[in-house]
Amino acid sequence: MSDPRLRETPSLPRTNWAGERRSCTTPWFPAIRLPGRSISPTIPFSLMKRDVLWIRAKLIADITPLPAGYSGTIKLDRVQSRIYDNVAILSYDANETETTFGQKLRARYHVTDTWLRRDGNWQIVASQAHRYYEDPAVGKADPKKFPDFTGSYELASGQTRIVFTDGDSLFVERNGKKDQLFPETPELFFRKGIEGRILFRYDKDGKVDALIDRRNNEDVI
Repeated sequence: MSDPRLRETPSLPRTNWAGERRSCTTPWFPAIRLPGRSISPTIPFSLMKRDVLWIRAKLIADITPLPAGYSGTIKLDRVQSRIYDNVAILSYDANETETTFGQKLRARYHVTDTWLRRDGNWQIVASQAHRYYEDPAVGKADPKKFPDFTGSYELASGQTRIVFTDGDSLFVERNGKKDQLFPETPELFFRKGIEGRILFRYDKDGKVDALIDRRNNEDVI
């Protein structure tokens, strides 16, 4: 049985949730389209371009027009809302398309906004967004280099990866799990659906002596 205090759609301020993104250099944030009073003045904003927390006034002050040649839109889908007493939760996917001198760039985010009703007014008091991981574009491999990469690599005792070829493709296997290594460049590889890169280290004689598993700019060798 559902809680009678739970509602499917809270009576939040109306906005064009599927509308066009405001052109600005600040990372997209749908709430900036709302009237200022709909955003709590003390809400902390964590910006993707800076490892800092800002309040509303600082965020709005940072909004500037995009340079000539840039434009973008955001379309929302999978929108869900829940309300419990004076608290409402709104979650949605934001599909961003940015046009940079005629070239289309796309990104997907998932956002969760928390609204609080105070003195009869709904205000956003917290918002969190994360970007969905997307694989890089597949580049061109150089099969002539594959013999340099193949072999066994030991991370620790009993923890071994085996790199091998199958036709014109390169694979890595660990504990019986096999993944294809797709080239981003002839010497930089990725596994589909997995963040990080696989690359190979050369010694002073030009021979491969280590496999590097690069995760968030940190290397596991």
